Amino acid sequence: MNQGFTLHLQSAARYERIEAVASFVGQDASGSFGIQPGRAEFMTLLDYGLARFRLADGGWQYLACPGAVLSFADNQLFLNTRRYLRDDDYERVSSLLTGQLAAEELALQAVKDNLQRLEQELLRRLRQLDRWPA
Repeated sequence: MNQGFTLHLQSAARYERIEAVASFVGQDASGSFGIQPGRAEFMTLLDYGLARFRLADGGWQYLACPGAVLSFADNQLFLNTRRYLRDDDYERVSSLLTGQLAAEELALQAVKDNLQRLEQELLRRLRQLDRWPA
């Protein structure tokens, strides 16, 4: 009997290998999708939000992540993300997603905005230097 597939959760700070996963449900730009053992090779980008997987014993686990690269081949599912939160309690992981991860994403966007403004100012000043006589 098929015992499921192996899920490899990888972030910048940790790695987990989870055996006997019966199914995975996630969402990408095209909508929700599911993965079961024996599926054909597959690769996509997960959206910001929640995904879930069911273990062979029937228990659900929930993942909150700010987007991820997901690939499936040879009954191995790889989920690579900057950060993830995992819990068997939907309410708890959902509140962490709306609180902790959302705050981190806002802070990251602020850093990106600042870097973009810094780049623009640097380019403006370089253009001014080009105009100075030698």
